[in-house]
Amino acid sequence: MTARTIALHHALDRSGLSPAPAPAGPGTAPEPARPVPLPAADTARYHHPLFVGSAPGRYEGQTLYTFGGFTGRETRPATPGEVWRDTALTHGQRTELDRQYGAARALWSKARLRLLAVPALRKAAPLWQAVHTTRTELDEVFRAFWSTPDGMWRARILALTDAQEAAVAAAQVWDPAGEQLARLAADQMHEAGEEYELPLAEVAAGAGLDITGWGIASAYEYEEFVWRSGGPQEAAVRAEITAQRERLADVARLAGQHMDSTDGKAQG
Repeated sequence: MTARTIALHHALDRSGLSPAPAPAGPGTAPEPARPVPLPAADTARYHHPLFVGSAPGRYEGQTLYTFGGFTGRETRPATPGEVWRDTALTHGQRTELDRQYGAARALWSKARLRLLAVPALRKAAPLWQAVHTTRTELDEVFRAFWSTPDGMWRARILALTDAQEAAVAAAQVWDPAGEQLARLAADQMHEAGEEYELPLAEVAAGAGLDITGWGIASAYEYEEFVWRSGGPQEAAVRAEITAQRERLADVARLAGQHMDSTDGKAQG
């Protein structure tokens, strides 16, 4: 037997039937007929093309939306303008459609981030490796001063300046790649909201990459460098170089004072 449904406008009593109206008493005017609500407009024509269905969520007021798989190549999901102009739709229907498109946009933004970020991450991997390698070499050359005889400092300083230049060059190449990744991540969060943010580390892990420790600043930090030279990673390297040079200058100054003091005693 084919299942059927019926639209009910009153609550049913315990027998399953609508309560019968009480008989009108003498001189009692009959109740005016209640207006029958118009059937709700069909919203199916406004659904997102990949929309499958929705169901109540686990928590009060939550709705679970199901869509077909997004690739990220689709047009950005946006509530059709006709939804707001269609007078047959109720406020609730418009709100529900808008929420549906918001859910679609969140899923689309994640698919789009994976689509664009994975190749960018793979391209950036050797660039970050170069930064890591040159920074490691810079640290090692600087620490070697602690075991370098006084007569060898000039050669060690030459090695240090070479290491500094290599670290700056690697950082200069890296910063545009880091900015691209930061902006892709920021765009995804802007579309989906913080609650549905997809971390770059998760995207990278799905592509078999570990980006732990990568120097990717926030998109906002890159914007701060628009009117300055370089980028965040280059600035960090130059700050380290400045600190190294100040330390060496202090050592040279203190060593010079020690020599002057020793010479003075010898002359006395």
